[in-house]
Amino acid sequence: MSAYSIILDTPLLLSFFAGILGLLVGSFLNVLIYRLPVMMQRGWKQECQEFLELPITKPSPKVFNLCLPASHCPHCDTGIKSYQNIPVLSYLFLKGKCANCQQKISLRYPFVELLTGVTSAIVAFQLGGGLETLSALFLTWTLIALSGIDIDHQLLPDNITLPILWLGLLLSLFNIYTDPVSSMIGAMVGYLSLWSIYQLFKLATGKEGMGYGDFKLLALLGAWLGWQYLMIIILLSSLVGAIIGLSMIITLGRDKNIPIPFGPYLAIAGWIALIWGDMINTAYLNSIVL
Repeated sequence: MSAYSIILDTPLLLSFFAGILGLLVGSFLNVLIYRLPVMMQRGWKQECQEFLELPITKPSPKVFNLCLPASHCPHCDTGIKSYQNIPVLSYLFLKGKCANCQQKISLRYPFVELLTGVTSAIVAFQLGGGLETLSALFLTWTLIALSGIDIDHQLLPDNITLPILWLGLLLSLFNIYTDPVSSMIGAMVGYLSLWSIYQLFKLATGKEGMGYGDFKLLALLGAWLGWQYLMIIILLSSLVGAIIGLSMIITLGRDKNIPIPFGPYLAIAGWIALIWGDMINTAYLNSIVL
């Protein structure tokens, strides 16, 4: 038996290596969460200037994308060496400070890395090896990235959400997670359900309760998991949102009038449904029958 087969057949080993992979991916997600919105905003600015026929601002000669410039301290601009960029461990070794200027490094960086590692390990342990696990890992990483961007900018970028939605529809052709009909219905109902709530809320209050990105995110989850999980996702996201929102108001003194992005709550609920959806659905249906 090959080492590869041993890993696939041993849940603890598989989850361990998936966790290590998740830590590495989490380091990249930190870059994606920060840089993609900046890249998009620069692109929008240039498009608006072209459309309005305004003088186009010359872009900075420095290359700025997901690969360049290399990782550096945001305070002193000193490049981060490879041994200073080991997920979580480097943060602990450096005591949360830049090695050059001693400015504090945000706790968010190791948090995203650790979150990605832990959730990746859980996915591998629960689902085992195979294409289903690889797909679930990819969806998990996507949901973490979308959550981080939404928290920072109240934005769920179409150039992440829409391709992953189509990927869910594609996977359904191979009956991964759900069948094609359930996937298509899930995408349509997922979008239209939140869109309808949005329109009713706006009609009643004159305010916008959520953004169009939330509709697309629920459509994405419906495409991946099928329409059967939408009710569970909506209920779970509302519960998670209420718990986190109240906790922030009570413990952090957050102003209750400041809007909180709904995307992370949908992402958390969708991920829970991805891993434990069958068990939750069964328990929910049994409770209705009883």
